[in-house]
Amino acid sequence: MTFIKTPVFIVIFICLFLLEPMSASAVDPDEMLANPVKEARARAISLGLRCVVCRNQTIDDSNAPLARDLRILLRERINGGDSDEAAVKYLVDRYGPYILLKPPLQAETLLLWISPVLLLIAAFAGFSHLWRRNNHATVPAPPKLSVEERALVQSLLKNEVSR
Repeated sequence: MTFIKTPVFIVIFICLFLLEPMSASAVDPDEMLANPVKEARARAISLGLRCVVCRNQTIDDSNAPLARDLRILLRERINGGDSDEAAVKYLVDRYGPYILLKPPLQAETLLLWISPVLLLIAAFAGFSHLWRRNNHATVPAPPKLSVEERALVQSLLKNEVSR
């Protein structure tokens, strides 16, 4: 019965924590480099490279044929002696800055970087407008009742209370 008293978010966190090891990489064993140091470099670089077909998946997580080609190309560049920066530059030159999961701050990516701030400002402005509009809303005053109408209301209220 102590499970029922456990907050739901803790149960969800535990379930997600247990499911994380099940997320598998799409890297095939035949793609891996024999040298473990070079393979670790390739894995580290590929964490920052986006699959152009799958969108928002790294090339290691994607099963797309293009992602496989990118993994092989990256490993060929590393095996050929390229530095990490040179290998990434080669891929960016070939596929554009969209391949990077974290694109650099440049003129063409400026909107991408400032859009979250613009969205927050727009949301703040919208909520403050709604708050001001609702705060200044006035409730109409009740109509003035004549003496006879007040007596009628009082008698009706007394009859309701006595029931």
